Amino acid sequence: MSKDIKKLSKEAYGGIKGEEYIPFIPANEVMPEATSYSIAFGILFAIIFAAANTYLGLKVGLTISAGIPGAILATGLLKSIFKRNSILEANYVASLAAVGESIAGGIIFVLPAIILIGLNLSIITVALVTIIGGLMGVYFVTPVRRYLIVQEHGELIYPEAIAQAEVLVNANQGGKGFQSVLKGLGVGVGYKILSGGLGLWNETASYVIRAYQGTMIGVDTLASLLGVGFIVGTSTSALMFAGSVLAWLALIPLIRFFGIYAPEAIFPSAALISEMSASEIWSNYIRYIGAGAVAAGGFISLIRSLPTIISSFKEAMGGFGKVSKSHRRLEEEPSIGWVLAAAILGFLLTWFIPSIGAGPIGAILTVFFSFFFSVVSARMVGVIGASNNPVSGMTIATLLVIASVYRAMGTTGIGGMTIVLLATGVVCVAIAVAGGVAQSLKATFIIGGSPRKIQHGMFVSLAIASIIAGATVLLLHNAYGIGSAQVTAPQATLMRLIVEGIMTGQLPWTLVIIGVVIAIFCSFAQIPILPVALGLYLPISLNSAIFFGGIIRKLVEIKFNKDESQLDAAVERGTLISSGLVAGDAITGILIGIFAALNIQTNFLATIIQNEVLRNIVSLGVFVILGSWVYRYSCNIRDNREV
Repeated sequence: MSKDIKKLSKEAYGGIKGEEYIPFIPANEVMPEATSYSIAFGILFAIIFAAANTYLGLKVGLTISAGIPGAILATGLLKSIFKRNSILEANYVASLAAVGESIAGGIIFVLPAIILIGLNLSIITVALVTIIGGLMGVYFVTPVRRYLIVQEHGELIYPEAIAQAEVLVNANQGGKGFQSVLKGLGVGVGYKILSGGLGLWNETASYVIRAYQGTMIGVDTLASLLGVGFIVGTSTSALMFAGSVLAWLALIPLIRFFGIYAPEAIFPSAALISEMSASEIWSNYIRYIGAGAVAAGGFISLIRSLPTIISSFKEAMGGFGKVSKSHRRLEEEPSIGWVLAAAILGFLLTWFIPSIGAGPIGAILTVFFSFFFSVVSARMVGVIGASNNPVSGMTIATLLVIASVYRAMGTTGIGGMTIVLLATGVVCVAIAVAGGVAQSLKATFIIGGSPRKIQHGMFVSLAIASIIAGATVLLLHNAYGIGSAQVTAPQATLMRLIVEGIMTGQLPWTLVIIGVVIAIFCSFAQIPILPVALGLYLPISLNSAIFFGGIIRKLVEIKFNKDESQLDAAVERGTLISSGLVAGDAITGILIGIFAALNIQTNFLATIIQNEVLRNIVSLGVFVILGSWVYRYSCNIRDNREV
């Protein structure tokens, strides 16, 4: 192998102060970044990923990360076809592509609820809400960027940013390390085609424990979740799984034990507890507890971070334009004027645009929560990644407050609910975009790009992609109907229930407060709140899959705990293969979504194994085999040059 081939230094993962980190492309090296090629392809990929993820999100409630597949596509396209070997251009394309997934996540959570309450939703309204929220989400990260991305380097992992950087570096260098990514990519594609595409086995293996109040355990057997778990590591994934254990093996059996003999349905459910499955109990009761815990965790995190936020603002106010000679490009940021303009325009547009018409109080609340949760979101994705960012949990917290304020002001009925949902939709987009921007800024910091160019480019691409995403929502509604079996829109359905509950005075505040108390307990016990709250709020099957990936990484670390150099090589090798798995799952998931949008069935192998128990066994067995392969591949470091 040529000695000229570089790899990402281990300092990219931490072990050094952010101010001392030398990026893959040093700041004194001139290289094209925001060019006509990267801008055009970045916007194109943002449109594609926004449309595909809007479909997937409305259908199953999940979106697929776009940054990593965007990095692979960008490098391959620019390098092989256009013979452009600038890694900064490729990172620029990947960052713009990632914002497509972010706005899709923001749109699907709230805006379809307007259709569910019986009103019309136009493409223009979707675009306006997305642009206003996106403007604030992109630029509200600026005052805390240096703290989160630079000063907390190594403390906040930003797993998808690390994966994106690994993909970019290895693809750009064309060394054997990229072969690891390609192997993971190939396995991820094949795995997804056989499961989610052809339907040979289920993507969830679940088991009902009938002897224990009928609760359920399970695993979402997705290659992407295993990869994210490996990248995140054991500590965070274990806390998330612990939250799920509390929910599914304690709270759900407890609710069923005391409620099984109830002669009537217990609010907020309309069904008897004795007739409800564990999933239905989780959906009707536990998610409110999780939402309360996530909201409280966000507030507690904000209170703890206030000194940091204040100092970051002071630095932002006084530090723009003053860059060091060694990090000039890395310190280029949008001026404070962009931050103020985002706040002012967000306030004025939310107030005065007729299709939103939130009024002064609603506009103030919208800007406040957009900033508050944008900061929380930007930090949270540093721990768990943008794909697992609890956007809906923070959106629920926003919805609770805004709806309560409007109800107190006497603005109720369909008109009041519409205003509340639109204002909350702006905040939701800001939250989702802020998380995606933070991930892209971290990847940009590692590679050595310009934060200012990335942020400006992401805003332009989201503004254009928002129109296509809005068209996708209306296309699905016209074809199937939002809320139908084909387009379930689970998050939007929950938002409708909450806003109707508040406006009618029938919200289960007891459950929300229980979640708040759990968060306070975690705070006093010095347990990280947000991972546990996520475990409460997200299904146990999702968290168990991430935890499994974390266990695989722990086993690798145990094997090489006496040799630091071998340990670093094994973890890097595992990160590369995990990045490939995530990318393969993501790309294939989007292709499957396109086939589904065209109403083309692909599950031709679903009839081979018809017994549901056997399908679960096969699903779990194949997932364990995949994990074993990741472990063996990570530990096979005889040729250290490969990573």
